[in-house]
This record gives sequence, C-alpha cells and structure tokens, in this order.
Amino acid sequence: MDPNVTANVTNSQVNPVIQPQLPVANVIQPAVVTPVTQVSNQPTQEQLSAAAASSDEYDMNVFDEISILKKKVAEANLPPALKEKAQGMILRLVKMSQKGNFSAEFEPVSEYINWIIKIPFGKYTQDNIEIDSVKATLDKYNYGLEPVKNRILEYLAVLKLQNKSNVPVENTELSMSDEMKRLQGNSSHAPILCFVGIQGVGKTSIAKAIATALDRKFMRLALGGMGNVTEIRGIPRGGDGAEPGQIIKSIIRTGVMNPLILLDEVDKTSAQSGVRTDVMAALLEILDPEQNSTFSDKYLDYPIDLSKCIFICTANNLGGITAALLDRLEVIRFGSYTDSDKVMIAKNYLLPKVREATGLGEDQLAFADDVWPTVIRPLGFDAGVRQLERTLTELARKVALQIVRGTVKSVTITQQNFREFIPEDIGVYS
Repeated sequence: MDPNVTANVTNSQVNPVIQPQLPVANVIQPAVVTPVTQVSNQPTQEQLSAAAASSDEYDMNVFDEISILKKKVAEANLPPALKEKAQGMILRLVKMSQKGNFSAEFEPVSEYINWIIKIPFGKYTQDNIEIDSVKATLDKYNYGLEPVKNRILEYLAVLKLQNKSNVPVENTELSMSDEMKRLQGNSSHAPILCFVGIQGVGKTSIAKAIATALDRKFMRLALGGMGNVTEIRGIPRGGDGAEPGQIIKSIIRTGVMNPLILLDEVDKTSAQSGVRTDVMAALLEILDPEQNSTFSDKYLDYPIDLSKCIFICTANNLGGITAALLDRLEVIRFGSYTDSDKVMIAKNYLLPKVREATGLGEDQLAFADDVWPTVIRPLGFDAGVRQLERTLTELARKVALQIVRGTVKSVTITQQNFREFIPEDIGVYS
C-alpha cells in the first residue's frame, strides 16, 4: 500500500477524535475560570479613589521635601560655587522624582545640604591682642611657666604686627567675593605652636587661656589612638557612615571660621605605620600655612579656608611626629613644676576649684601651712599637678561626707590628721 495513502487514512481517523475535544475544553474553560478571575482582579471605584489620593499625597510630600531643601540652600550664606553645587543636586532630585525614582538619592542629598548650611561661612570673632591683657589672663589661669608665657606673648605680638587680627567682628558676615579671596591663601603666616611636656604640666590649660585672652572660640580634638584618617578628612559621600571630618565639625560647633583648635596628643596617633603616615599627612595639610587655605574635606568635596584658625598641638614627646610635620611646628617645651610652684598652684588655683566642685566653703575646709609638702607629694615626686588635684578632690569629698553626717562642721588639714583623709593605700594612688 502507498505510504501516503496510509498516512492520510491514519490522520483522517485520528483527527475526528481529537479535534472535537478541543472546542469542548475551550468552551468550558471560559465559563468556569474567566468570570472568577475578572471579579477578583477588578478594582472597585473606592479602591481607585483611594489609590489616586495616596499617589497625590505622595507627590505632594515629595515636592514639599524638595522645596524645603531649595529654601535652605537659598537662605544659607554659602560661597557661590558651593551653592551652585547644592542647587545642581536638588535639580537632579526633581528630575528623578518626576520619574518616580528618587528615594535612594534624597537622604544623602538632604544630609549633605544640612551639613553645608551649618558651616559658618563669613563668620569670625575679632581678636583682642593686647599684650598686657593677654599676660594677665595667662597669669590668672596658670602659675609660673614664665619662659612659656614669654614665648606665647612673642608669638601673639607677631600676629598683631602681621594684622592677623584684622578680621570682621563676631557674627558679621563677609561677602562671598571676600570669602572666595580667602581661598587664595595668605601671605603672612604665623607659626604653629607645639607644646611638649609630660602629663599634667599645663599644656591644655595654657591653650585655653590663649583662647580666652584672644576672645577666640576654643575646641579640643583628642588625636590619641586615632585609627583612621577619615576622622580628620571625613568619609566621602556614598560610603558607609558618610560625614565630615572632625576639623569641619569643630568649626561647625564653634560657629566661627577662626576658632582656636587644640590638636591634643599628636604623638599618640595609631601605632600602625600606614595609619600614622596617613594621619600625619592630613595634619601636614591642616597645619601648613601654604596649604590650609584650601583644605579639602572628603565629604564636602569643597575647599575650606583654615588659614584664619589658630592651631596648637600638644605632645608628651616628639618621637611619634614625622620629620615633615615637625618642620612646620614651633616647639615650646614645658618643664616640671617645682615643689614651691605646686604649693602656690594648690593654694591659689586648685583648692578654690575643688571647694566649688564639692560645695564646701572656705571656712569648712582649710590647710595648715606645714602640711602642704605632704599634700603635694603623697606618694613621692610628680612632675605635673593632676595627681595633686586628685588628692585635694578625694580629701574634700571625705570632709564633705563628715559635714553632711554632722560629725564635724569644719576641718583643718594638718600633719596629724592628713592620713585620716588620704590613707596610703587608697586606690587612686595604687
């Protein structure tokens, strides 16, 4: 038999069986399934209205938030280039919001704008460089240290002659053209002071006294153990925890562009060689008068003028400071206090401070003159006065306890009763 004929016969026998079943399935399926699907997926008019209202509310919130950012930038006293940069970021948000995709970008932009509007561009304090007044202030807060004070007075005299104090008064805003001129640098540079001495010899208190004497805002940055240069330079936008570095934060906290910033313990940055090198390089840019007029914080990505700031460094020794950085510093060494110095400091500076801190009056706590050598050396020689202040504080607390209990009304510390208040095995001295 012809194969073609066989195939035709086979197909004619099969198709009549199969073909009629397909329409049956197609007819039954819509009748059962389709109506159910249509009913379950069809939104009601109420649902449509609610969705429309939600969308309108979302759009309104989006543009309200963007409008707030626009207003902040417009009202802020920003340099033109930085203002233009912020406005460009907002414009990008507007374009992204129109496409319904801006939520991931909004938060970083909002945080950036909130940071830059806090920077006190154009705000400076007026220096008060009257040498006699400065000397009186230094003497008021720090006993002795005459060689150190003389060096500081010489330093401030140079500042005055260089017209470094010729800046606007506090909270007076400069025009942005003047602000941008400051980014070009300053031809007259003051040296960067570095106070070197062991703990407790008055390095920090002298720095505070200088700020007080000059009517400068004061900020202390502890560099001891700093393990990452981003703490100084900031974390770039887009990175985890992006924010400005401590230098910019210090300026924001003081509210002026010319504070006195104390870089404490520059010799105690991280012991890791790579980290220390990076930190020292960042400090070099901050402290070098030829570079700090255009300091670049990684987060801001905009040059900030630090040339009007006064930087003072402290260190216990110079071993941990790189040669390049040390070359930019004017070192002032602090010697140890003598016993006679400590007695005067204890009587005239520490004891009034301790009385005030513990709520004691002059008539409630007094010292015999012959007991002071024992007070200043409870466990032997100490070059600084921090231990001395701890001794007086511990003693004053014990006296306060006795007065509160009604045991005594006042106490005079003598050689006979000193160990009643400061035993030899007290934990603070162990």
